Amino acid sequence: MNCDGPRFLVLGAGAVGGYFGGRLAAAKADVTFLVRPARAAALSERGLVIESPMGDLRLPVRVATADTLNGVFDTALLTAKAFDLEQAIATIRPAVGPGTAILPVLNGLRHLDVLDAAFGPERVLGGVAYIAATLTAEGTIRHLNRVHGIAFGERSRSATGSRRSPEPLRQRRSTHR
Repeated sequence: MNCDGPRFLVLGAGAVGGYFGGRLAAAKADVTFLVRPARAAALSERGLVIESPMGDLRLPVRVATADTLNGVFDTALLTAKAFDLEQAIATIRPAVGPGTAILPVLNGLRHLDVLDAAFGPERVLGGVAYIAATLTAEGTIRHLNRVHGIAFGERSRSATGSRRSPEPLRQRRSTHR
């Protein structure tokens, strides 16, 4: 863990949040997974496990639950299911400060307006993930192919006010054969 770098809060340690958060943690980033109590217990006991053509990982990770969350984070990676969005907002709210960036990686676009209203549009990035992964019954994240990546950027509206696609500030997509 690099305590001098940015602090990442990853809401969820399932297929998407667990994979990208795990890769950040493996690179020595300061990552905390915000999960439910049962998942926190499993992660504390056996660590985060990723099986992937890009390299398997088993590493201890820092976890928090809604009751134990402490401090403000630089970036909150939001990987909840769309139907859990309101609960996810309430859960991460204590960890969001004036400089926190919210990076949602959810299906659809409805969540962007909801997050804008909750945190302000200046904090909410547009995000998209490229990954085929699943969470097994044992809690292992199984990355299924050699393509993965995450893109994020500022969002803008057209002259009519309708939402346009994210305009990438940074993009990383890896394809290995």
